[in-house]
Amino acid sequence: MRGGHTLVVPKLDRLARSVPDAWAIGDTLTTRGVKLQLGASIHDPADPMGKLFFKILATFAEFEADLIRMRTREGMAVARAKGKLRGKKPKLSDRQQKELRGMYDTGDYSISDLAELFSISRPTVYRTLGRQDAGATAKAKPA
Repeated sequence: MRGGHTLVVPKLDRLARSVPDAWAIGDTLTTRGVKLQLGASIHDPADPMGKLFFKILATFAEFEADLIRMRTREGMAVARAKGKLRGKKPKLSDRQQKELRGMYDTGDYSISDLAELFSISRPTVYRTLGRQDAGATAKAKPA
């Protein structure tokens, strides 16, 4: 952006993630001579009142984001305690994973072949094989 332009942002939390980040962006805008429009109001980060208002808004935006993160963590902890938070289900059943491993171990199938046969992506094949390797290593260690 150049001097005289106006940066339009619907909400301040769309511009920056934290107060220091917002201040740095505000300083950059001031240096370049760019005005900031938050919603319907235009703020000049070079003007003392505009600068104050911008920093206050940045502080409240960061506070709001922190509250959302805190509530999300609390909700996840409650769900985990109730056994409701289990994560995403695997693409392949246990039987399919064993079959994939067996086919891979024969050396007759490439990763691409397995991905096509099981209708999954190549990264999923690698993850499945990696999980089985990790599980085998954990079981092989003496207690």
